[in-house]
Amino acid sequence: MNRKMSPINGIWLWMILLAILVGTLRGTLDEINQALFESAESAVTLAIALIGPMALWLGVMKVAEAGGLMQLISRALRPLMSRLFPEIPTDHPAMSAIIMNMSANMLGLGNAATPMGIKAMQEMDRLNPVKGEATNSMALFLAINTSSVTLLPLGVITVRAAAGSADPGAILLPSLFATTCSTVVAITACKLMEKKSPLSAVVDSSAASAKQDEPDRDDAPLQPPTGIAPRLVLAVLCLTPAVMFLLLLRDVASAVVVEQLFFSTLSAGQILSVGLREFFLSLSTILIPVILLFLIGFGYFRGVAVYETLTEGAKEGFSTAVRIIPFMVAIMVAIGMVRASGMLDLLSRGIAPLTGGGIPVEAMSLALLRPLSGSGSFALMAEVVTREPNSFLADLVSAMQGSTETTFYVLAVYFGSVGISRTRHALPAALCADITGAVAAFLAVRFFLFNFSRAFLLYLCYGLRKDCSPREGV
Repeated sequence: MNRKMSPINGIWLWMILLAILVGTLRGTLDEINQALFESAESAVTLAIALIGPMALWLGVMKVAEAGGLMQLISRALRPLMSRLFPEIPTDHPAMSAIIMNMSANMLGLGNAATPMGIKAMQEMDRLNPVKGEATNSMALFLAINTSSVTLLPLGVITVRAAAGSADPGAILLPSLFATTCSTVVAITACKLMEKKSPLSAVVDSSAASAKQDEPDRDDAPLQPPTGIAPRLVLAVLCLTPAVMFLLLLRDVASAVVVEQLFFSTLSAGQILSVGLREFFLSLSTILIPVILLFLIGFGYFRGVAVYETLTEGAKEGFSTAVRIIPFMVAIMVAIGMVRASGMLDLLSRGIAPLTGGGIPVEAMSLALLRPLSGSGSFALMAEVVTREPNSFLADLVSAMQGSTETTFYVLAVYFGSVGISRTRHALPAALCADITGAVAAFLAVRFFLFNFSRAFLLYLCYGLRKDCSPREGV
């Protein structure tokens, strides 16, 4: 039976063809040739570099799963998740892995979110009646991943703080608004598209027998540790985060004192800005260790053999990293050729007149680059923020960077980890979310950040009779 070609096939082919055509017309074929080989090498290097984080976090996930944490989380969010993913039984490991991945994305923990997402995709593939073809749940999960609600875009905030932004955390609300809008669009698009697919009936009919298809799991009762050792472990687990938080407060206070020594006339708003800058810099450092301590500590007190379970789960990281190499090579070669050809610059300048000049060309370039290259868009954002940290453009590119995801990378890694080649409606829904996120980020920065937040801060400063200068670019 002939199957309908996946959208990624056509998109990948046109990326190659147009990159070569544009490169021929612009005389950038040498750059394309270089990018072709460098991108292929980078894909393999990146896949190898992922082995360590994947092994660690898949092992930690195994500990949390063995301790029953995943089931506890799934029960807490059962009403919402059962509506979003009706094909997945509420007590299936896939459901809890999805929740852990979404939680990591909300906190901006990209390095930790990817292995958790791969774990979720592998568990969903156990329920897949048609191997190699994405189910409705897989498509929705990928679309939500590229648009997930972000509470703390820590990476972007850290760059803004290091660049000397007057308000590093100013993009929190714009990013939250943009990612909420893009997530709603992603879910809506997936639900509308999946109703037109004949596969949905096959998957729905197989959901009832999902539990019978699961592999055998170890149901031996856990025996929590007893004696003085668990008390010592508990003391360390409680003391360590407390010490981290106290040191964080010390760093914040020290930064404020140093700034006050150099600038004796700091306003209340400036003191708050310095404190927030140091707070987010320190928070991004301690957040992942605290999460790691919690997950491992939970498993230990539930009676899980932490070391053995972690190493058993870590084995999956090696095989997964090897399995995704072909998918990453194909995607990253196409992306590298598109960037080297200069096609993104042409598209940015071609689209700019359609927006009436309201969106700067650099922001348009980042919006087009973000779904293709996370490192490229991050570098562009960092360059703009470093050059003019307190401008409208800097806030706009920061919000865009924190509001969208590297769609093609996520697609290659997540679907590649389980051998999915027919992506169905996952990519169109994800791209709709990307567009929505970029537009919503612009609207939020333009009409919220500069018309509400700035007015409030100016009112606060003038109320305290301090001198406050307006932001650049308004």
